[in-house]
Amino acid sequence: MTVIDDYLAEHSGPHREHLDALRSLISRLAPAATEALAWGMPTGKLNGNLIHIAAGKHHVGIYPGGAGVEFVREELDELGLKHSKGAIQLPVDQPIPTALVERLVQFRVAQQEAKG
Repeated sequence: MTVIDDYLAEHSGPHREHLDALRSLISRLAPAATEALAWGMPTGKLNGNLIHIAAGKHHVGIYPGGAGVEFVREELDELGLKHSKGAIQLPVDQPIPTALVERLVQFRVAQQEAKG
């Protein structure tokens, strides 16, 4: 087991389902990324931090950084998803907006690959 598996094992129900789905999306879209625990959160790493995920009280947070949030800000507003400068809240009582997350991860992968 990895530290990510240990983190995930602490969660169940819809939180775990969302975390597993996000982990799978990140792994599929960023196959060169490694996994680590950073700031206590499961993190995809690719030339630095790619994206973090974490369980909240009623949501799962995805942390793509400021540029990542700005990249999808208009769609976040249209979907009524709470967000801040570097964080997005995905309510666990709603389906994950998969297409949005895929675009976001692809954007972050391109950013991190450009760092080389």
